[in-house]
Amino acid sequence: MPGNGNSLTGLRTAITVFFALDGFVFAGWVVRIPAIKEQTDASASALGLALLGVSAGAVVTMILTGRLCRRYGNHRVTVVCAVLLSLSVALPPLTHSALALGLVLLVFGAAYGGINVAFNSAAVDLVAAMRRPIMPSFHAAFSLGGMLGAGLGALVAGSLSPTRHLLLLTVVGLLVTAVAAPTLLRHEPPVPTERERPAKDAPRRLDGRTRGLVLVFGLIAGCTAYGEGALADWGALHLEEDLDASPGAAALGYSCFALAMTVGRLTGTTLLERLGQTRTVVAGGATAAAGMLLGSLAPALWAALLGYAVTGIGLANLFPVAVERAGALAGPSGVATASTLGYGGMLMGPPAIGFMADWFSLPAALTSVAILAAVAAAIGFATRRAAAR
Repeated sequence: MPGNGNSLTGLRTAITVFFALDGFVFAGWVVRIPAIKEQTDASASALGLALLGVSAGAVVTMILTGRLCRRYGNHRVTVVCAVLLSLSVALPPLTHSALALGLVLLVFGAAYGGINVAFNSAAVDLVAAMRRPIMPSFHAAFSLGGMLGAGLGALVAGSLSPTRHLLLLTVVGLLVTAVAAPTLLRHEPPVPTERERPAKDAPRRLDGRTRGLVLVFGLIAGCTAYGEGALADWGALHLEEDLDASPGAAALGYSCFALAMTVGRLTGTTLLERLGQTRTVVAGGATAAAGMLLGSLAPALWAALLGYAVTGIGLANLFPVAVERAGALAGPSGVATASTLGYGGMLMGPPAIGFMADWFSLPAALTSVAILAAVAAAIGFATRRAAAR
């Protein structure tokens, strides 16, 4: 139906915009953390505790947002969380102590966790309705938004205070939400023709097998996010300390990883259409494992940078596939479970790498990224029949 096709295309565009907005706002906040640390006069440990506010707020809200989506709809929850995210990003530079910073970051983290579950749930519905594996394209928009937000932050850091910069993000976020929200709110989430619409307030009843599969896909998401968190926090340090790279060259490490992941997600739909979900997960996990072994154990900088890029390509589509499959099985609750486990993996990665680096060495610790990528590939292969559409 042409009309229906136009409607789905409009929804796809609107959901893509919210993914990009989320990455843009979050990256804009992250690049101003050093300035806000100086403003609050927080020690490294106090800042670390304050930053846990983002994680705590996100995890708690992710657990609850699945219920809110069932009750009020994915689209409404997405719009409300986008407004809260845009408003709350302006709060951190208004604080003058680590305690106050931690409290406002609870709010920011809650909005961040909520919008991630809500727009991923909306994307899962759209993927099923369009019958095309387009989930990676949404996550590519998040990555591109993050790169744009970080780049803008780097440009204005010398000329704008954190207060003005993050207030600018608030204005941009509210304007973008005002433009994209009507499309979401005008349409009910699409339902595939082969699937009957459940009663509006009736939660989907899940058997033990389905719950187990949702947890399995959550584990794949967690293995993937573990690698993202580890490389973000430790990748540059490894290049600088173990390979004697200059600070500028070391900074290229995460850039190579992030750019490769973005490219991988932009081509993810084509890859999924050609290989299918199982082979994409298995090939991606194996590629990431090989790339991270090279990145962590290579004796030369160029080889390590190549390893980081290969790792990014390998990991690119594992998280989108895992979240999409969990959502297809269990709706917003499945998305919430997979997102929570994925976010937990991202939280666990950096401290786990730190402990293992103290016990062994940083290169040895970074091989845990390769091990978990291989685990994700093995899980994808082992569940290939159960996960089939």
